[in-house]
Amino acid sequence: MPKAKETVLEINLNALEHNFYFLRSKLKKDTKFLAVVKAFAYGSDAIAVAKHLEQLQVDYFAVAYTSEGVALRDAGITTPILVLHPQKINFNSLIEHCLEPSLYNAYILRSFLETAKQHQQKNYPIHIKFNTGLNRLGFWENDVDYIIERLAPADTVRVASVFSHLAASEDPNEKEFTLNQIATFKKIAGEFSSKIEYRPLWHQLNTSGILNYAEVAQFDMVRSGIGLYGFGNDPEYSRQLKPIATLKSIISQIHHIEKGESVGYNRGYKAADFMKTATIPVGHADGIGRHFGHEKGFVTINDKKAPILGNVCMDMLMVNISEVDCREGDEVIVFGAGASAEILAENAGTISYELITGISQRVKRIFL
Repeated sequence: MPKAKETVLEINLNALEHNFYFLRSKLKKDTKFLAVVKAFAYGSDAIAVAKHLEQLQVDYFAVAYTSEGVALRDAGITTPILVLHPQKINFNSLIEHCLEPSLYNAYILRSFLETAKQHQQKNYPIHIKFNTGLNRLGFWENDVDYIIERLAPADTVRVASVFSHLAASEDPNEKEFTLNQIATFKKIAGEFSSKIEYRPLWHQLNTSGILNYAEVAQFDMVRSGIGLYGFGNDPEYSRQLKPIATLKSIISQIHHIEKGESVGYNRGYKAADFMKTATIPVGHADGIGRHFGHEKGFVTINDKKAPILGNVCMDMLMVNISEVDCREGDEVIVFGAGASAEILAENAGTISYELITGISQRVKRIFL
């Protein structure tokens, strides 16, 4: 790996490929695979990731918002793209770019049917989302007849899939709840498919669902987000996955701090004795929030941990290097291979999702 000379996010496409094949190995040969590339592919780079996964022949992509799907289409991605949380104002653009909406309540369903009619569409692919316990988005079980009634006279659309989302598939203590969600979805999807008189795809499993419930709920397709980026929500599986992103920086300056001197804004850290500190050009505007300060977070320099001191600044943070043999210009690992984002996040009371998706777009991306 090249040594960093500035703050960069290295994205390892070989690791992405490894993770894809590891997850695929848990599935039947004919089970379709939907890759979730929302939020800049979980903070990495949606276009580069999608292009690589398209070469690996994933069956679908998913994004959160229409604008994310438009960016992929503009970059030349031709694989079907599911928009998980579309808004009425974006329906014209969604259709113009051949994106497929998740329709999750009566208002969105009616609005999209009107827009599809205005665009003189026929059999436009849509996806019907059902709520089975996450209580975030989705129709209820007793909405099946309502949906069928609205779809019956409309040849403008065709249901490509019915799906739901598991709430706690990574938690063994919630196995009963998860199995109840799966049973509820089976019942809903079966009723819906029988009444619509053709068989759309069914899908419910997320990454942890693939790893923990593939034997009982693969259905026709699965969805993976965080697993593709190297995290399994379980130490056993995380060891078999490879984080694709490594956030690197360098030491800009080293200070020798006397006892009683302070470091950073609001004198957030006061030295109990003589110490050495290093200033690193990465801060909360880059995605390393203030909650990583006050020694809750750390960076790695020459294979040694250096705790973050005081308050993280907008563009910089300071670390304790009293026990680290280093000099100005040396490489700093914020997170990545050998310096897990999961551990860094846990120390600061958050989760890897928040940390990796929060990396600013001003941070230079380098592809390996």
